[in-house]
Amino acid sequence: MATFTCEDCGKEFTVADRVLDRYSGWRPRQCLACRDRSRGATTRGSAASTPPLALGGPDTGVFTDGGASPNPGPGGWGAVYVVNGEIVAERYGHDPSTTNNRMELTALIEGASLVPAGTRVTVFSDSNLAVRTLTEWAAGWAARGWKRKTGPVENLDLVREAYRIYSSRPELTLEWVKGHAGIAWNEYADELANRWREG
Repeated sequence: MATFTCEDCGKEFTVADRVLDRYSGWRPRQCLACRDRSRGATTRGSAASTPPLALGGPDTGVFTDGGASPNPGPGGWGAVYVVNGEIVAERYGHDPSTTNNRMELTALIEGASLVPAGTRVTVFSDSNLAVRTLTEWAAGWAARGWKRKTGPVENLDLVREAYRIYSSRPELTLEWVKGHAGIAWNEYADELANRWREG
């Protein structure tokens, strides 16, 4: 952990070394409380101050991520809504006993809630399974009474909720992106999803 002094309130705050290592040369200027106040973000918590877009990728959209370690085991999810490289809102959460897929679906559900109704935006996930579930398979499962041809739908509660949300909001487009491939805001969502590891 590295210690910094907030430029707004003057209080000291810490940032995990693994976060600093990921964004070479970046140094946060604000503590979490001051950053949240200045951005007016709606959060359930807040990650370290916004890193620079040193990696690349889209600079507008909702970026989501989730996972469990081990799988199944404790896990977390994160979602950040970004417009022109500026965070509009973010959320993250933790589940003490979960799976990768449940956290990815939760992140997609929570990510949609960050966007005002009627606002056209792409929601990015690095879970190809979650994206295909909602864009390719869920409609057929719903038509069959939420049953698969080969058996029950896994994580049915979350699949139904996510499908309901994205079906009712055609302004939201789901898109898969490759994880850990240099997409800055996907990496940021990953940091949010892993905040639970820091205690």
